[in-house]
Amino acid sequence: MGLLDDKIVLVNGGSQGVGAAIARAAVREGATVAVTGRRPEPGEALVAELAAAGGTARYVRADLADAGQAKAAVAEVIGAYGRIDCLVNSAGLTSRGTLLDTTPELFDQHIAINLKGPFFAMQAAVADMVARKAPGTVVNIITSSAHGGQPFLAPYVAAKAGLIGLTRNAAHAHRWDRVRINGLNIGWTATEGEDATQRAFHGAQDGWLDEAAARVPMGRLGRPDEIADLVVLLLSERSGVVTGSVIDWDQNVLGGLD
Repeated sequence: MGLLDDKIVLVNGGSQGVGAAIARAAVREGATVAVTGRRPEPGEALVAELAAAGGTARYVRADLADAGQAKAAVAEVIGAYGRIDCLVNSAGLTSRGTLLDTTPELFDQHIAINLKGPFFAMQAAVADMVARKAPGTVVNIITSSAHGGQPFLAPYVAAKAGLIGLTRNAAHAHRWDRVRINGLNIGWTATEGEDATQRAFHGAQDGWLDEAAARVPMGRLGRPDEIADLVVLLLSERSGVVTGSVIDWDQNVLGGLD
């Protein structure tokens, strides 16, 4: 459909999982895409895949836990293409911690990756949009757990709940600049990162995904490509004037009780 024709899109945390699916969908819809990640191998492999399919993409090595690197990644995209039109913050840390056992170091890691990195990436991207007096869009990948979440996700929930507040605050601040900023509270999703998390923290074995699917209403976990389609819509003009919205993308209903 060409929803993102001629757009310059940066996907932070775009080398794998949900971020990689968003990059693929954006290229499919006509965008030039840059993806960030800490490890060059998956980032460069994704860029090669997108180029082989006829897309234009680049990999930017960056650790989003470092605010300076988050800003530098945006600057590299602007330097390469002259502007940035769309930003997706998809990088995230999901390591476990409860209120009682979370260390200050673990808490700081969650804040750095799940909140501070998106803040300063948005700062740099929106500054470019405002300076050019051009419209732009931002989508933050958040989590349905930000509404309260599981006891073992205390620092993750704290940081992601902050990202919800930031999304709404920034959307309000820049609506007159025609910069639209929205978020997705995604639920349980089948990714390679989730597989690693289940095995590392919950002792999951082969076949855990089928067992998990049997425990959720729709009989399966969410898929990254489904999330990517909605993200592309929110980045595009087809989402109209919507800004400051944080959409619950989940099969469980907030406030619903059995």
